[in-house]
Amino acid sequence: MKKTNGRILAAAVALSLFLTLGAGCGKTESGGDGTAVIDPSAVETEESGKDSGRSKADQQKLEQDIEDGYLILVNKEKENHLAESYKPDDLEHVKYFAADRSEAGRYLRAEASKQFQKLVEDAQEEDIEIVVTTAYRSYSFQSTLFNNYVAQKGEAEANKTSARPGESEHQTGLAADLSTGEINYRNSSDFGDTKAGAWVAENCYKYGFIIRFPDGQEDITGYTYEPWHIRYVGKTAAKEIYDEDITLEEYIEENDLGNSIPKDAKASSGDKDEDEDLSADE
Repeated sequence: MKKTNGRILAAAVALSLFLTLGAGCGKTESGGDGTAVIDPSAVETEESGKDSGRSKADQQKLEQDIEDGYLILVNKEKENHLAESYKPDDLEHVKYFAADRSEAGRYLRAEASKQFQKLVEDAQEEDIEIVVTTAYRSYSFQSTLFNNYVAQKGEAEANKTSARPGESEHQTGLAADLSTGEINYRNSSDFGDTKAGAWVAENCYKYGFIIRFPDGQEDITGYTYEPWHIRYVGKTAAKEIYDEDITLEEYIEENDLGNSIPKDAKASSGDKDEDEDLSADE
């Protein structure tokens, strides 16, 4: 009798110990034979501890956007300059544009153009008009534009609102300057005070765009506030930048994305000599 009771007691202790250990590892459920079954999904792993808070789907979208070149960083930093020869190979015509501006500036990269069209048409549902004044600009076009500004107000002032050739993200086909009939289709900080400007500021991230040069961030972006200048970065990055209220430079640094300019698109020390040779051939 004592032997039988000892076996029962030993079995009870073993079961109790098993259940205790199981509870320490995660959620337990009763198996079909009465034993405890650990739910693997409830176990915290080293991988989950490294989670950035971004869903797996959003992470995959971000990685694809990076691969597609939508997070390319072009600014005044030397390592972020574009070669004169660079031109995106998937430029598409923008449907909504200011009629009095150059036809050459009515292009964006395919996905950016598609999302911009959705942006404009959704704004139209609220009786808001938004158009592109200029989007893609070639290196040579940017050179002419910048030189005109320099002639008007000097190089230092010009460089606060206009980029030198090779430093303009318009050359990527991912940036667009916007306007509206509310301000007679001008490019002006007044755009931020219009219904169109307010709508863009609050909604453009839903289509993968950001306000590229936010107010008060001149020390980071290198340019004064431009409420009319939007930049396509993909929907995942755009929402995170909007939610965190940061610049593209800060986002790239925060996520350790580094310089993403393709090797064949990046300016090199030999570009100047190559440019002179090209000019001689023309």
